[in-house]
Amino acid sequence: MIRPLALAALFGLAACVQMPEPETSRAVPPDIALPPMKTFGTQRVAQPIRSNRSIAADILDLTFELESGRPLPILTRFEGPITIRVHGQASRSLYRDLDRLIGRFRSEAGLDVTRVAGDMPASITIEVVSRRDLQRAVPEAACFVVPRLSSWAEFRRNRRSARLDWTTLETRERMAVFLPGDVSPQEIRDCLHEEVAQAIGPLNDLYRLSDSVFNDDNFHTVLTGFDMLVLRVLYDRELHSGMTRAEVAARLPEILDRLNPRGRRGPDGAGGATPRRWIEAIEAALGPSGTSPSRRAAARDAVEIARAQGWDDTRAAFSLYALGRLSIGAEPELAIASFLQAGALYRRGSDTELQAAHVAMQLAAFALSSGEADVAMQIVERNLRPVAEAENAALLSTLLMVKAEALAAKGRAAEAETVRQDALGWARYGFGSDEEVFARLSEIAALSPARRRGGGA
Repeated sequence: MIRPLALAALFGLAACVQMPEPETSRAVPPDIALPPMKTFGTQRVAQPIRSNRSIAADILDLTFELESGRPLPILTRFEGPITIRVHGQASRSLYRDLDRLIGRFRSEAGLDVTRVAGDMPASITIEVVSRRDLQRAVPEAACFVVPRLSSWAEFRRNRRSARLDWTTLETRERMAVFLPGDVSPQEIRDCLHEEVAQAIGPLNDLYRLSDSVFNDDNFHTVLTGFDMLVLRVLYDRELHSGMTRAEVAARLPEILDRLNPRGRRGPDGAGGATPRRWIEAIEAALGPSGTSPSRRAAARDAVEIARAQGWDDTRAAFSLYALGRLSIGAEPELAIASFLQAGALYRRGSDTELQAAHVAMQLAAFALSSGEADVAMQIVERNLRPVAEAENAALLSTLLMVKAEALAAKGRAAEAETVRQDALGWARYGFGSDEEVFARLSEIAALSPARRRGGGA
């Protein structure tokens, strides 16, 4: 229901490693010409690999609880065709990505979804507002969805009204998604995927999920095969609005066996509820308030809670990843150790390759800054595929920038420039403005010892 701003900011790639002082980081010529923006084409969607029994438990927890932990008494969904319209100053990339998303809803989830003109009535209204106005209204949100409304003006009038209480819904008829228009194309797309999916389907997020956007770790930002299966199940002919958790639970085994036959024999995923203590520790570590020491302490608490729970899943790995990110400047040895442990956990499964790639980006940056150009290139090469498949242009461009600097450090200037141009094309989608693109390029360039000595290409 709310895409968290704090987590998106923390994992925004800007702080790969501790940066040199400003006077040493003027490594990028101001006259570099940016190539055209790169965009993604046909997506390769991986289907869930775990058992239907495990998926059924996930669907119930996603559908019958809010992120706050409040229970939802009944299943709610749209009972008929779903229409989507756009209001506000929407970019061309928004319309392109929305149409791609609608196409996936239709082909993968079997939903009857259509985009209509902005002046027509619609089931879901996507309204584009400024980031400043959005955060002034809901400071912790990058974007969000609310029920029973169709405009930003309605939201401003009713923001404290019981009309927005999800627990009182009986069926879904009108939903409003609010997202910023003055951010990068990738940020807009990420909001589209998560918030439109929640307008249609699950309202909860689960940290135990390894292959879903319905997880506040924000690793997956494009709807996955698991997410589309969840939507297909929730809109199956055997279900309808008003059903209780027990009634839905009784129907899920047959529905899942019919829609996902491979899941009859799949392995179980991470099970069990996530203790509130761990969630609160993660929120304290990654939230916008608190000092750096207090946030590191909260991340340590999350690691200890995960160990006490006996976890070896994505929650344990995420705890370590958060500790690594928060320790980079203050305790680099702890940061590296935490990243290595997190990466080892993520590499255990084929459904956590993207998470492993996020960790690998940190390790590649450390290798580059330590003068280990060959190691940096090897790490990058091993992780480009899952990042591209997940359509994360910001991470893809950052990895390619690291590779370009490593090539330059090896004296391979022509190859470095080719890779750098590729990186810049993806950066225009992932980071947006020219200023942000050059800021990322300068940060990565400043990691290279050769650049800091005044050499390099």
